[in-house]
Amino acid sequence: MPEHTAAAAETVTDPAVRDSLRLILDELATAADGLQEDQLAALAAEIRQAKRIFVAGGGRSGLALRMHAMRLMHLGLTVHVVGETTTPAIGSGDLLVVASGSGSTAGAVAAAQTSLSAGARVAALTTDGDSTLAETAHRVVVIPAAQKTDHSGTASRQYSGSLFEQALLLVLDAVFNTLWKSDGTPAEDLWPRHANLE
Repeated sequence: MPEHTAAAAETVTDPAVRDSLRLILDELATAADGLQEDQLAALAAEIRQAKRIFVAGGGRSGLALRMHAMRLMHLGLTVHVVGETTTPAIGSGDLLVVASGSGSTAGAVAAAQTSLSAGARVAALTTDGDSTLAETAHRVVVIPAAQKTDHSGTASRQYSGSLFEQALLLVLDAVFNTLWKSDGTPAEDLWPRHANLE
């Protein structure tokens, strides 16, 4: 183990971990308070009305979107993860849900532009409501969090976009929960759709 890593490991204490957890929870609460309810409701409505849903995002944002895709599948919706070999072409009546903290990630912007060209609708989640991705989308959810390259510690004291990715997952879970509650299907009826080849 490198010397600086070993020294850091020796200084980690239970209170330090607890303080980090408190920091993350406090930042998430602040970010949640800064969300626009009409934007969240519009995203839920887009998902509800779509023929098929496609999700796209890179890195940790992409992982959050994959988790969202799983929950939408549990609701019985037709959902695809962009980049998988079995993902079909997007088209009219479909919805792309795409996330990029900066709103300028090349792959996310390209996916949005391709979706528009194919006649699909686009819902974007980003920290920048004036970004290229936001300007391309029909619906935008602005998550008040730091971008990956913002190391000032002003918007977040966490590392490299962590708050955006955490808040993204919470927003998507809140949208799922809203759709589920409005659908009224009991949990035991959703469960048979859960993967059984894990």
